Amino acid sequence: METSTRIEGTTADPFAAAVLQLSTLRDFIRFAVTRFEKGDVFFGHGSASAWDEAVYLCQRTLGLPLDLLEPFLDARLLDTERQALVDILRRRIDERIPAAYLTGEAWLGELRFRIDPRVIVPRSYIAEVLREDLEPLGIDSTRVRRVLDLCTGSACLAIVAALRFPEAEVDAVELSPDALAVARMNVDDYALAGRLSLFEGDLYQPLGDRTYDLILTNPPYVDAPAMAALPAEYRHEPVGALAGGIDGLDLVRTILAQAARHLVPGGRLVMEVGNSRDALEAAFPRLPFTWIETTAPVSSVCLLAREDL
Repeated sequence: METSTRIEGTTADPFAAAVLQLSTLRDFIRFAVTRFEKGDVFFGHGSASAWDEAVYLCQRTLGLPLDLLEPFLDARLLDTERQALVDILRRRIDERIPAAYLTGEAWLGELRFRIDPRVIVPRSYIAEVLREDLEPLGIDSTRVRRVLDLCTGSACLAIVAALRFPEAEVDAVELSPDALAVARMNVDDYALAGRLSLFEGDLYQPLGDRTYDLILTNPPYVDAPAMAALPAEYRHEPVGALAGGIDGLDLVRTILAQAARHLVPGGRLVMEVGNSRDALEAAFPRLPFTWIETTAPVSSVCLLAREDL
């Protein structure tokens, strides 16, 4: 942050000055972009740029629709609205709190989920995969009847799966009771309690001998060196939802070792491993991973058939 300077005999806190001198939404978006850039804010929780983050926070703070910006850009703001914008922007910059925790929501495509610091902010590329044609992956969507989501967190992927496969029963497992409390709210929001079941436990442990057509998992996979170098924004997320051990594969090894037991013949495992892809391929050189193309520069979502395991 910049140190305060003197302007015309008054102390110049840029946020205090914004309340007094800025008047429109356009002003505040411009101001936010400038402060984000100068404050070295990191974007990795839903927004790709300072502009996207500024627009989102300003629209949400003012209660504006997220899909409509232009008509409101030059609308003059009330004193209370200007103060509210300054307060949320100051927290985003000074405290490095991810926008999702400030607004209490996160989005995967067009789907909104309740979010707070008890759970990791949803950002899985598996959601992208589930929106695409699955036939090339050997998944017949019309025949998927049972789906498992391991390390479900906020239940976002379980909900995406339940909506993608409307005839399927979905089980979702999470070790953290705090995360499960958030997951239950999201399941209720989508009225899916009738066919989406939440389990508290360690990976497959609470499932007994249940088997599935499809297993999805976005487990903790950040290795120790990457954990030590994470930007400040990630420090607000539960450590247990990120840290995957020395090489990032602590939970991944267990998931792979037991997956075949919980897949029906012809079933598929879809797993996200982030920057631990190289470590995964090195640790399991005989497994024929299929890496699924997503919007990530390098795909981190892999697929394995039960027979491969």
